[in-house]
Amino acid sequence: MKIVSWNVNGLRSLGKNGYWEDFLKKTKPDIFCLQETKASPEQLSETFLSPAGYSAFFSSSKVRKGYSGVALYSKVEPLKVIYGMGIEEFDQEGRVIGAEFDDFWLLNVYFPNAGQGPHRLDYKLRFYDAFLDFAEHLRKKKPVIFCGDVNTAHEEIDLARPKQNEHTTGFLEEERAWIDEVVNAGYVDSFRHFHPNTKEAYSYWDMQTRARDRNVGWRIDYFFVANEFMKRVKGADILPEIYGSDHCPVTITLS
Repeated sequence: MKIVSWNVNGLRSLGKNGYWEDFLKKTKPDIFCLQETKASPEQLSETFLSPAGYSAFFSSSKVRKGYSGVALYSKVEPLKVIYGMGIEEFDQEGRVIGAEFDDFWLLNVYFPNAGQGPHRLDYKLRFYDAFLDFAEHLRKKKPVIFCGDVNTAHEEIDLARPKQNEHTTGFLEEERAWIDEVVNAGYVDSFRHFHPNTKEAYSYWDMQTRARDRNVGWRIDYFFVANEFMKRVKGADILPEIYGSDHCPVTITLS
């Protein structure tokens, strides 16, 4: 089973230039999770609402249209789908959608960006803490995999210019400390598990500076897998050859 996660920076924009078809053809996912869809279902064409062979589920922002949002597509019908964490403050932006399968939970998350000032950093850190509590609650029933745009690079190896970004959101000490908490709670960064020393492996590049052309990037998109489920994970990758967003897809393969 192949699961793919991708921050698409606007789902409707993938309809241009064949990006959507190219993504599906090259990745051939059994399940795929999208973040920053920037659309509610009534704004989407059939191309995105019901691609052949997939059931589709959406969580959209209640704050404003064209903002945030996540989607989950699956060839395997979930036992249950959940929308949000049950906390209104964090659910109104459409950042979490989850699916229960026979032997694991899959949570697709678009974690907040803290670039708009101190109030958003506070929001992001509180969202982080609430989400880990939420995941741990579900984990009591069965193992949890969570994926998405975490909006933080964990270690210096995970971004091209760590020293220059020590005081930049996305690489702040307090943001990185939360990923330490995730790891200490027993979740495995699947890409680093299979590629512990791989450098210059990024999933996001700033478009304004054409950073992708020079591979001046950040690895901020992840699959975290509960320790007890790692025996089922056979590989994890980043797919920089797929275009259509300022992020590229990341994947895991399960036995």
